[in-house]
Amino acid sequence: MNTLQENLSDSIRFIRSKTLSNPTVGIILGSGLGSFADGLEEAVSVPTSQIPNYVRSTVEGHSGELVFGRLGGKEIMAVKGRVHYYEGYSLSQVTYVVRLMAALGIRKMVVTNAAGGLNTSFKPGDLMFITSQINLFFDNPLRGVNDDSIGPRFPDMESDYDREYILLAEQIALNRGIRTQRGVYAAHSGPTYETRAEVRMLQRMGVDAVGMSTIPEVIVAKHGGMRVLGISCITNLGTGISHEKLSHDEVTTTANRVKTQFETLLRDFIDMID
Repeated sequence: MNTLQENLSDSIRFIRSKTLSNPTVGIILGSGLGSFADGLEEAVSVPTSQIPNYVRSTVEGHSGELVFGRLGGKEIMAVKGRVHYYEGYSLSQVTYVVRLMAALGIRKMVVTNAAGGLNTSFKPGDLMFITSQINLFFDNPLRGVNDDSIGPRFPDMESDYDREYILLAEQIALNRGIRTQRGVYAAHSGPTYETRAEVRMLQRMGVDAVGMSTIPEVIVAKHGGMRVLGISCITNLGTGISHEKLSHDEVTTTANRVKTQFETLLRDFIDMID
């Protein structure tokens, strides 16, 4: 069986056959937010189905592409179509894309998702900057033998989301008149939405938004020494808070409604970070 380093080398050799881009910023685009990658200059799209050792995204609306391009003078790697634990993959497979980012030299990552709002002051369409996270997968992508050349055996997660990045993004949103929130994000395996009882439990735990992604990716990013900004698009309110029946269509519809604001915020943020 190949080691992680050997698998990454195979993947990178293939990517280098398609593009010589040297990205410094990585962006993982959540449900309904993939169009951001379409605006990159000099873009080269690499289907993830062709990359050795990379598993397929099977979710509707997740195209499965790595898009390399330029934005504001910076080289970017954007992920259109993340893979999820609920698709049947291990967390090491789910987070392989973050390992690829680190191997390509990326040390700054923006991770986005569509999430259900549990804070009753939130409204569908709000953008929430993630201040910390609660892992309800009851699994960890770092479980197993640690490669000390990639990261420490016991990484510190105190600064899981970069405080300076949050302050910068909030100032940009204020200048642009974009409604934002701050909050704690929790994620579980899915694919079911939360029950009323689960929503009440999460609210008592201090959770502001809940989803089915992001946390494993951030754990691996921090393991690899990256600075991270996390943004949740609040696409719906949790069961029992709203009387609407939850569906994936609702998630993508709301994300599409706010994507212009989201893309403006993201472009300004990337332009301003060092």
